[in-house]
Amino acid sequence: MHSLNQFQVRPMYWPMFVVSILASVIASQAMISGTFSVVYQSLSLGCFPRVKVVHTSANHEGQVYIPEINYFLMLACVGVTFGFKTTVKIGNAYGIAVVFVMTLTSALLVLIMIMIWKTNIFLIILYVVTIGFVELMYLSSVLYKFTLGGYLPLAFSAFLMIVMYVWNNVYRRKYRYELDHMISPARLTEIFTNKNISRIPGLAMFYSELVQGIPPIFEHYVSNVPALHSIIVFVSVKSLHVNKVPADERYFFRRVEPRTLFAFQCAVRYGYNDVREVAFEETLITRLKEFIQEETWMQIQTLSIGGKMTETGRESDREIEHNEISKAKQAKEEKLREIMEQEIEQVEKAWEEVGIVHLIGQNEVIASKESKMMKR
Repeated sequence: MHSLNQFQVRPMYWPMFVVSILASVIASQAMISGTFSVVYQSLSLGCFPRVKVVHTSANHEGQVYIPEINYFLMLACVGVTFGFKTTVKIGNAYGIAVVFVMTLTSALLVLIMIMIWKTNIFLIILYVVTIGFVELMYLSSVLYKFTLGGYLPLAFSAFLMIVMYVWNNVYRRKYRYELDHMISPARLTEIFTNKNISRIPGLAMFYSELVQGIPPIFEHYVSNVPALHSIIVFVSVKSLHVNKVPADERYFFRRVEPRTLFAFQCAVRYGYNDVREVAFEETLITRLKEFIQEETWMQIQTLSIGGKMTETGRESDREIEHNEISKAKQAKEEKLREIMEQEIEQVEKAWEEVGIVHLIGQNEVIASKESKMMKR
């Protein structure tokens, strides 16, 4: 009987071995890709420390590779295998992870049904009673495995939650500091008109988190490098809590007054599933020239409306002053168009002949001496 069982089992050993290896490879690739996707979206929402993201496909969105996370997964895999040594504990950890994911997904779906879909309350109760009861039953059936290896996914989750919370908290504190210490318009004009600071050809981009206002890093730069480029653009890259941002709504410009400073603020907005374009500089320059044209057109439209209001208010002598008003308005329009052409030409010259300088400030957030242990 023993030899018969061996004869029956051995022929299936190697086929099952090959199938199990292939299944492990597929499952590991799915886990790695899923981890890369989650980390990439967490980066877009400002909830994870900055890591290098490599886009592996030029034709398909969302295919990313993150070297640091890949090495972390490798070390975690080796550590779990070395620590548990048997597949029983790994299976316990896997079972609790799967059931917790199912339960949390159902709980979040209830929130979506209430807040977004506005589902009928009776359907929500029916869903909770049926699906929730079954999943809670599954969850209660695997909780006894917590001390037998099931604690692992919860420990990993707690570690990642702490990292994400600390990063997001520091990120918000840094943003509040920049918001409280941004440069006032009077101080900005004083910096630009300072005779000790020379204007050099080219276009400089200062990156900060501020959508409105000039970041304090700009004054720090001027104090160390007494030279400013002829065109200044303060760029703020923002990730919105939406899936995608249309390309025509991605760049939002605003001129820094007065006009003679030739400085702009630009908010670049992405959704968490948007892929950053490769030709970022070229697209920004194109949008900047379009903004200058649209701004000039709006000013011309304002002059036309103001001229009509003036004519309506002076109906008695409109025939006498009509030509003078038209000539003055036409002169202003021609002056605005001339300024627009000069600015666009200057932008093109800076882009094609001199180039763009990217200036990124490095900030450090340090807890004060009187801070408590939790804040540190």
